[in-house]
Amino acid sequence: MTASDPIIGIDLGTTNSLVAYADPARGLAPRVLTDELDRPLLPSVVRYAPSGRVEAVGSDARDSAAQFPERTIASVKRLMGRSLRDAADDARFLGYHIVEGAGATARVALPPAHPGAAPVQLTPQEVSAAILSNLRHRAQTRLGTTVRRAVITVPAYFDDAQRQATRDAGRIAGLDVVRIVNEPTAAALAYGLGLTSRRPETVAVFDLGGGTFDISILRVIPAETEGPATPGGADFFQVIATAGDTHLGGDDVDHMIVDLLLQSLGTPHPSPSLRQTLRAAAERAKIALSQQSKITIDLDADGLPLRHTLTRTHLESMIAPWIDRAIACCRRALRDAKSAPADISRVIMVGGSTRIPAVRDRVREYFGVEPYTALDPDQVVALGAAVQASIMAGLRADALLLDVIPLSLGIETVGGAVAKLIVRNTSVPARATELFSTSVDGQTSIMLHVLQGEREMAADCRSLGVFHLRGIPPMPAGIPQLEVEFLVDASGVLRVAARERRSGARAEVQIVPNHGLTKEEVDRLERESLLHARQDMARHRVVDLIANSKLDLNWIRTRYERHAADIDPAHARLVADAIATLERFVRDAERDWTSVDPDAFHAAKEALDRSSIPLHEKSIAASLRQQQN
Repeated sequence: MTASDPIIGIDLGTTNSLVAYADPARGLAPRVLTDELDRPLLPSVVRYAPSGRVEAVGSDARDSAAQFPERTIASVKRLMGRSLRDAADDARFLGYHIVEGAGATARVALPPAHPGAAPVQLTPQEVSAAILSNLRHRAQTRLGTTVRRAVITVPAYFDDAQRQATRDAGRIAGLDVVRIVNEPTAAALAYGLGLTSRRPETVAVFDLGGGTFDISILRVIPAETEGPATPGGADFFQVIATAGDTHLGGDDVDHMIVDLLLQSLGTPHPSPSLRQTLRAAAERAKIALSQQSKITIDLDADGLPLRHTLTRTHLESMIAPWIDRAIACCRRALRDAKSAPADISRVIMVGGSTRIPAVRDRVREYFGVEPYTALDPDQVVALGAAVQASIMAGLRADALLLDVIPLSLGIETVGGAVAKLIVRNTSVPARATELFSTSVDGQTSIMLHVLQGEREMAADCRSLGVFHLRGIPPMPAGIPQLEVEFLVDASGVLRVAARERRSGARAEVQIVPNHGLTKEEVDRLERESLLHARQDMARHRVVDLIANSKLDLNWIRTRYERHAADIDPAHARLVADAIATLERFVRDAERDWTSVDPDAFHAAKEALDRSSIPLHEKSIAASLRQQQN
């Protein structure tokens, strides 16, 4: 690839977005591309006409938000790949209306153009596409060539639905999204950590932006290090573990300040215009308090005079629980990485919210090292995206990047259990294949239910989608050989394929669920996986024993009826007793799985398998005689 066919790097942020490029003419040093006023940041804000036409993007839309509150869309990243129920907590903080669209997805509803007219609905992807289109135009203007391809960053904890939504937004904007990269990993690339040290390091990337938080633990191995050479002589960036919260960011601090100002005004139910005015004032106050000890907010709020003094000390007491949530994610990531804070040699600070002094103080206290802030925290992710774009374009080969899957992926099996094919924190791209079979005689189709989560039962995990494998010739239960393949690409997007080996029947689907994971669900998935691990494993084991025992009983009963008279009567009684014992275990377990001892259940199954060997031998001998005749 050449500069005439560039790949740009885009940080599509909750509050601000940026575009960057690693120019071959400048030695591939990444740089953020600015607008005509030399501004690097594009506020992630879009204003629409009632017809759905884009009227303004960026600063113009943000600065007029109080005049057009219901037609000015900000923080739309919080809605990407999410349902209306997921977004319910955000609705009260947004000046625009959110409604339910197809598949329960969250949509933005613009006010009708005139009385009686139907309101125009916009998907979050469309709004994000307007932002991406503006960045694409900026890049084309600065580079003087058509731009068709991009690397786009997302929070590490974005699930499959949210990554798909981001890819769709790029497509709407006329961009081929050649790679989706986790924001913390992009930040590590931007720092070029392997170039600042000639020894392997374990690094934490603390990424606190406007709407999301990620913590990633990376192993960084420079190309010129002692010991085994890195692949291809490149600096090696391997994500060991990641944790985060897709609903934790600077917006939350703004909301806290807005609520404080509303209490001061005595206005519990503000108009959309008032809320937009107060939100802008809150953001200014938050930024100012990173530099000074107090600030006085003095403005006219919808005809109501407001004068309120806010101190840094007060703000820090308000946001302490907010910071606690980020530190709790750090603990999870370190636990998954089997590391302690003392193992971390450097903590990279990413995202505008890391400028808050209280955040830096807590990070310094927790990790015991001075936070690393050499690059602008607002720009570092976009710069890293540009580095990855140059790698994708074949312009550089001095860095090798391995990202991870944030939550386990699997399918539902008989009895509602989950067979995990790819576990969380597996490096991407990843591929896993497993063989399954049917549980009912004569099945001609099989439903595959794809799940995401850490629990052992399907009811406790998040459904990603369902598809069917049809056209299987009717066969006895247990005979079909169903090969299921999970393939997660380098962008973390899942594709599932299934093939019945005997008939050749195939089915394949790119899983596109309707919405993503809420913060509460992510917390629940991880917390309950620990709290219920022992119980879940026991239940999973019993469910598998039921399914496998039924198959064994079906086969052995048939052979017993045919060949019991051909074996020793005492042994025939032993087999009959073993059948009855295993049938009792199956009945009891189906009624209440906790009523059986899994070890005793397994022993009963093994006893039947051993005692039935003479029956199988007689059956095989009879089959051979029939073939000879």
